[in-house]
Amino acid sequence: MTENRRFYYLKLKENFYNSETMVILESMQDGLLYSNLLLKMYLMSLKSSGVLLLNNCLPHTVQTIATFTRHQVGTVERALKIFQEFGLVEILTDGAYYMSDIQLLIGQSSSEGERKKKERMRLKRQNLLPSGETDICPSNGRVDKCPPILEYRDKEIRGKSIENREGDMTHAYGRYRNVFLSSAELAELQTELPSLWEQYIERLSEYMESSGKGYKNHAATIRRWANADKKKEEPPARNRDYSVEEGETI
Repeated sequence: MTENRRFYYLKLKENFYNSETMVILESMQDGLLYSNLLLKMYLMSLKSSGVLLLNNCLPHTVQTIATFTRHQVGTVERALKIFQEFGLVEILTDGAYYMSDIQLLIGQSSSEGERKKKERMRLKRQNLLPSGETDICPSNGRVDKCPPILEYRDKEIRGKSIENREGDMTHAYGRYRNVFLSSAELAELQTELPSLWEQYIERLSEYMESSGKGYKNHAATIRRWANADKKKEEPPARNRDYSVEEGETI
């Protein structure tokens, strides 16, 4: 007698890896690792409608995700933060990770938008989505989103097509992976600040993470900070008195 088994599969569009989100993600340092991790997380969440669960009951942790995907814990931690910024992953009220676009990657393409909306409504009814979240579904079913990282890119670069941006592509640096520099900008900083460039990158990364503040051009910000620090270290100019009292000679 043939056993009836249920199979789960993931359906990717042909332009999945050419979307703005994936192009920028893979251009980061360790971006290919993040891309591989994202795909594995999608597959891990299929059986539970996008929620990462261990044995269909316990939420996956960073450690268990690292174990099942064969990635380093540090890589998973950095990737999850970036995924949340991109809107690819959400954290539910019970602490579980939810793959936001999973409903766009399974089933029939004709009902992608409606299916995603229904799934979010189901989670809302169960009070799993954090309060304040709205059931927003793209009307045309597009997967591509404009990630927050694009806010840091120069206006001229943003006006170009993805195909023409390769020479200007930025990479993420710093402890919190939130300092974005092109290869040329990094090389210039290494030349201008040979013993300090890493310190300034970490300083900027920590400041933006703790304050929530962003800057249009991170290389320019580092240079401005370095120049300001240099001026502080310069000894103050002495105001010498060259006046001569009556009866005195020079």
